[in-house]
Amino acid sequence: MRGEKVVIIGAGIGGLSAAALLASRGFDVTVLEKEAAVGGKLRTLSPSGRPIDAGPTVFTMRWVFESIFAQAGGDFARSIKLSPLDILARHAWDDRETLDLHADIQASIDAIARFSGPDEARRYGEFCAQAKRTYTTLEQPFLRGSKTSSFGLTRRIGFANIGAMMSIRPFTSLWNTLGRYFHDPRLQQLFGRYATYCGSSPYLAPATLMLIAHVEQSGVWSVEGGMHHVARAMAELAVQNGAVIRCNAGCAAIETRGGRVSAVRLDDGTTLEADHIIANCDPAAIATALFGEDARRAVTPTKPAERSLSAFCWVIDAATQGFDLSRHNVFFSPNYAAEFADILGKGRPPADPTVYVCAQDRDQPGVGVTPGAPERIQIIVNAPANGDHRPFSPEEIAQCQTRMLDRLAKCGLTINATPDQLKLTTPQGFNQLFPATGGALYGRATHGWAAAFKRPGARTAIPGLYLAGGGTHPGAGVPMAALSGWQAADSLSQDRASTRAFHPADTTGGISTRSAKTDVTA
Repeated sequence: MRGEKVVIIGAGIGGLSAAALLASRGFDVTVLEKEAAVGGKLRTLSPSGRPIDAGPTVFTMRWVFESIFAQAGGDFARSIKLSPLDILARHAWDDRETLDLHADIQASIDAIARFSGPDEARRYGEFCAQAKRTYTTLEQPFLRGSKTSSFGLTRRIGFANIGAMMSIRPFTSLWNTLGRYFHDPRLQQLFGRYATYCGSSPYLAPATLMLIAHVEQSGVWSVEGGMHHVARAMAELAVQNGAVIRCNAGCAAIETRGGRVSAVRLDDGTTLEADHIIANCDPAAIATALFGEDARRAVTPTKPAERSLSAFCWVIDAATQGFDLSRHNVFFSPNYAAEFADILGKGRPPADPTVYVCAQDRDQPGVGVTPGAPERIQIIVNAPANGDHRPFSPEEIAQCQTRMLDRLAKCGLTINATPDQLKLTTPQGFNQLFPATGGALYGRATHGWAAAFKRPGARTAIPGLYLAGGGTHPGAGVPMAALSGWQAADSLSQDRASTRAFHPADTTGGISTRSAKTDVTA
């Protein structure tokens, strides 16, 4: 094992989790990142000098990170300081009524009873119970398991438990299932938004995505230092175990020899030999030969129509007034169906968008927001993933920004800033950051019951080449991306052990004490 070279392309959360685990197991790990800092989508922007999270904002499933740190010999609690959120999210509509969902289910039941009546509150309790059953049914065989087919998933769950499989309604849309629980259309809209967590439409996504409700009820935390700190902490863990991380190191090609991977050629022409390679990128980048013809056959291409959502993402450091922000806030449009018809049907920004606002300094221990003082804010509007062939004009972008601000104003929120103070990333910008995606932020959309099985797994058609990241199994989101890196590391270790079983000292997951000092350019 020692001396075997693993090159990881991309220092997103999937690549970093794989790096930490494999370095702890004694592999010689080098991580290559084309940007100037680690993190991938866990990035920051600083329009006024203070870093603002400009990517994922919600931290859940802490057990994933605790397990990775434990396996790699790290101290999770010391490295990543978390504070639990009481209010999971604050939701608002045109009538300026608001509804908070709480970590305490009973508190949410009481809030829904006041907002929409006791019958809706009772049905919400039933919905929570079903969300928990769905998560429990799928956690071990699907989320923690390697990529499989629908038949394979049924076999893992057990044919004797086929009733449990059917009870999660894999063949019914999330929207239709929500209609069975909620008669108030605002609640159906609220919980339908879970589909957008993986870049999908609630009208097309399967009902199994209701498991996200249980994930959030199991805990949402704020991260001291912001979400980008999670990436930095995992990079430090990898380096402590001997990995080398090189930023500003773009990769031009994955090279093969004798049918398996042999090296990575960098943009500057240099070559790094590799016994194993993990590509922490959207699989579309490989399928469209952005890493050379040798690697193209490793995965099946994703059609543009199968892409997940992109976004218009603004960050700003400014004062707000008129609406009592929580950390996570959603301002709903009055016509959700029209919103997705604009995005997916017409390929344009929604005429009247739902707007997500993350007020990064709210509900953060030790970080207060003085009334009238600037605070760090990220704003997201869903958009089509056509940034590789349909750049939006300045007029369209200005119109989208105006509509976003109008939606906030109708719900009572004013941001005290001029339009040019808003730092914007468009689908075209996301496509430049994550090539071959069109700006899709979640890989393949989860539309239809079979979509989850179409994501590639850790292993590819090329021996020695593995995949990690939110575009691979088990799916999008920070904990899912970390799980994908964990699965890539385990798949690599298992494949190596199966071909070299005559080495009795080799293991597939032990914690190594290796701590050689390395240089980090992150």
